[in-house]
Amino acid sequence: METEKAVLALAALSQATRLEAFRTLVRHEPDGLAAGDLARLLEVPQNTLSAHLSILTRARLVTSERHGRSIVYRASLGEFRDVTVFLLRDCCGGRPEVCEPVVQTLQSCCPPKRRERSRA
Repeated sequence: METEKAVLALAALSQATRLEAFRTLVRHEPDGLAAGDLARLLEVPQNTLSAHLSILTRARLVTSERHGRSIVYRASLGEFRDVTVFLLRDCCGGRPEVCEPVVQTLQSCCPPKRRERSRA
């Protein structure tokens, strides 16, 4: 990832309403949310939210898709992953034990799903 793209993404997330909008969309993956539903959840006027979603979209953190009369927004988790990896890639200077607390924190909030054992 280029520095300019990371700066654009981080700038988009540096405002409280945009950060909450993005976090709310993450919680509603993979289905996303219609703009009106997102505005109601955040208790933000739709025109204000529209401006914030536009900034998040330009930063490639949010995508949109028209469904009939509504527009459904989704978090672009791949782009967010790229920003996160960009920030953390060199954090440990070749010493993975330095970043281990970050990795463990992420694993504890999102444990892998257990696979069902097949019954023969």
